[in-house]
Amino acid sequence: MGIKPLVLIGTIALGAIVLIGALSLVPINRTNPAVTYQMQWDSPQTKAIWDRACKDCHSNETVWPVWSYIAPASFLIANHVSDGRRQLNVSQPPGGRGGFAGKINDSERQINSGGMPDPLYVPLHPDSALTAAEKAQLIAGIKATFSAAK
Repeated sequence: MGIKPLVLIGTIALGAIVLIGALSLVPINRTNPAVTYQMQWDSPQTKAIWDRACKDCHSNETVWPVWSYIAPASFLIANHVSDGRRQLNVSQPPGGRGGFAGKINDSERQINSGGMPDPLYVPLHPDSALTAAEKAQLIAGIKATFSAAK
């Protein structure tokens, strides 16, 4: 006779649960290094939009949600935060060519194209979705803030 479909489905489901549980035990770096630089935002509005839409991936003040501890989401989230911090981190002194001012054009392009906030981030953080007016305000604020950053 063969394996009954319900037994097969149950076995696969149990296997998936065990696999996810085991993968969730793999150590993932979810640390927030010390904040060694305080960005002086051009306005409270810019800071508020930044905090809603950008801070989790582009600072050392990430709020790690419950699902960041469950595989495979844990791997994806940790990778996004690590990459985001590597690209731009407002919690560390500006470094590299041009400092923060050198990040203005890329930031503007990412925000205008819909690449930031990350499309995978927005559904789980609905407050991070930006209107056209908020995008324009954030870009203007980034230009003013990053140009003045020392």
